[in-house]
Amino acid sequence: MKLTKYEHACVVIEEQGASLVIDPGAFSTSLPDLTGVKAIVVTHQHADHLDAERLQQLRAANPDAPVFTAADVAEAHPELGLAAVEPGQSLTVGPFSLTFTGGQHAVIDSSLPRIQNIGVIINDGAVYYPGDSFAEPGRPVQTLLIPAAAPWMKVSEAMSFLRDVQPELAIPTHDAILSEQGKQIYDNMLGSAGVRYQRLQTGESIGV
Repeated sequence: MKLTKYEHACVVIEEQGASLVIDPGAFSTSLPDLTGVKAIVVTHQHADHLDAERLQQLRAANPDAPVFTAADVAEAHPELGLAAVEPGQSLTVGPFSLTFTGGQHAVIDSSLPRIQNIGVIINDGAVYYPGDSFAEPGRPVQTLLIPAAAPWMKVSEAMSFLRDVQPELAIPTHDAILSEQGKQIYDNMLGSAGVRYQRLQTGESIGV
């Protein structure tokens, strides 16, 4: 499979001429016009993961591609025709087997309502992205898309998550809130967690 990272939390995974799009949010401005999309995953309702206009454009070009998301997202956007999935649910779309994890977004602050969040395991652990959470995958993971920085996390939590999951490779995501200098600081910290760690620039691809 080929994995391409776009801004912030958006990634595209390609296999056998088909694509899987994850979290086409408001920051993913360089995401190209895509065809051959077999499915789209939206982990939760925050705008940095779900841009309704961008999602509609993707669906217009790929009308048969389902959009899998948490139940509260599907309920909030009936006009988008989203498919609600539950943690523990597994399904196959084209060359992609998907297993969903998690259930809740990480706590930002006790004063804010807690929303739903789903992570996704792709092709039996070839790739795992937890969305805005540190939900354990419950199985070995080859490539972990690790949230690098967010209002809901400390870098020590990300480092502990890396040590717990022990992927073969960790790629940082959820990093639009960091300056270039900040990315270097976080890369140094996350890269010291004892796991192979590699940053991808916007639009850069890697085989996974």
